[in-house]
Amino acid sequence: MKVLLKKDVKGLGSAGAIVTVKPGFARNLLIPRGLAMPATAGLRQQSTQLKEASERRRLRELATARDLADRISATKIIFKAKAGESGRLYGSITSAMIADALEEAIGCEIDRRRIRLEQSLRELGDHEVTMHLEQEINALFKVRIEAEGELEKDMLTTEELEAAAVEQGVEESEEEE
Repeated sequence: MKVLLKKDVKGLGSAGAIVTVKPGFARNLLIPRGLAMPATAGLRQQSTQLKEASERRRLRELATARDLADRISATKIIFKAKAGESGRLYGSITSAMIADALEEAIGCEIDRRRIRLEQSLRELGDHEVTMHLEQEINALFKVRIEAEGELEKDMLTTEELEAAAVEQGVEESEEEE
């Protein structure tokens, strides 16, 4: 049976294509779900219109994906995490955590399954992460993982520094005696 596909059907064809399928497949699945309609002579013109509409939609989606890829590539995400002396994290930074932070940073919904990580991030430092958007469009962005409390150690107040110097001075003078 020949049918005209109204929408893209994976493994069968794109919208506007006229394909031959078994009658039961068309009658029980494609037609009731609105994916196809029986092909008639008058539908050939409608077929070209559906193909053109499908192509315009695909081009619009590609343009949107390229724009999103540019916005994502310009983004740098910073995580604070607990880490040991060797720079290894006690936990890990997962693709779900990255997706949530990226969503917050660019204000657009991000699917965590599109973030490509070979394994969760478990080391301090800078990491490059890839996000797959469309067939040929990927966005590469940076994720930095810093140790929690690192800034607190570096930013001691002058009173704390003087107190530490006094304590060391007191300890040194006791050792001299």
